[in-house]
Amino acid sequence: MRLQRKHAKARAFRKHFSLRPVVDRTGHIKPGQILLFSTLRDEHIRLPYFLNYYRDMGVDHFLIVDNDSTDGSGDYLADQPDVSLWHTRASYKRARYGVDWLNWLQASYGHGHWTLVVDPDELFVYPFCDTRPIRALTDWLDGSNVRSFGAMLLDMYPKGRLDAVPYRRGQDPIEIASWFDPGNYMISKNRKYGNLWIQGGPRARVFFPESPKKAPALNKIPLVKWNRRNTYISSTHMLLPRGLNLVYDEWGGETASGVLLHAKFLDTFTHKAKEEMQRKQHYRASLEYKAYVENLRETPDLWCKWSEKYINWRQLEILGLMSKGNWA
Repeated sequence: MRLQRKHAKARAFRKHFSLRPVVDRTGHIKPGQILLFSTLRDEHIRLPYFLNYYRDMGVDHFLIVDNDSTDGSGDYLADQPDVSLWHTRASYKRARYGVDWLNWLQASYGHGHWTLVVDPDELFVYPFCDTRPIRALTDWLDGSNVRSFGAMLLDMYPKGRLDAVPYRRGQDPIEIASWFDPGNYMISKNRKYGNLWIQGGPRARVFFPESPKKAPALNKIPLVKWNRRNTYISSTHMLLPRGLNLVYDEWGGETASGVLLHAKFLDTFTHKAKEEMQRKQHYRASLEYKAYVENLRETPDLWCKWSEKYINWRQLEILGLMSKGNWA
């Protein structure tokens, strides 16, 4: 494990040479501030809501890698006073799907900070998020001597065709993609790294009905008190040192956890899926995106009679998809 961690950190160091700083405002970062890290490509339509959502939550600074966007994402981000931006034309796949880039940025700027790693289509929800800023959560985690916080990725989708309602720039995507699968999830334990492995939901139900174990993983550990010795191994699914992956209680109790509302499935999705299938920069030669394109060609609709409409985090806790644990 130690050798694997050193190898991952060495990869991150090598890959950072492909990053070009566009606007570096990291000198404004103060001790104890909460930082958000993300990699993106052509997400201009999502960025206004994404940034404001996390600003309102209490994120202090954004460190973002733009993987050669052509839709103005880079220019928009460069104008934001709380964003530091890097640009690269390098292969997303060869950077382990962006993990190497962000590992380097977190090692360089995240040491000693609580860091949140999310994609522009992921909205972090945690216990009491409607009344308490993220600082309240990280203060409680610090007081409990907890260094990492898990969140299940919950795929959100509209009722009816994905392309029926156009998404407007700056709009809350959950106004459109407001439904989710309340059940239909498989959970196993990764014996090597100690983390839970979760699959299921609409992507298994619709795109991989005959082979649900090929469906994307839904387990993530997006919030971590970062240390230079830490490294993500596979997206935000798991980390080293291995103890950071123990974000659940093995003894029958409940550990506080959250959810990432995954607003991928909007009217913009079909075009994006076709583009990513051709680029082949995603896992397993973009097999996932091939399944998306093939299954949505005739009936772009993920809703079913078991779908449930999203209300708030308390609803997700009742359904067992997240927990407040002993945080009161």
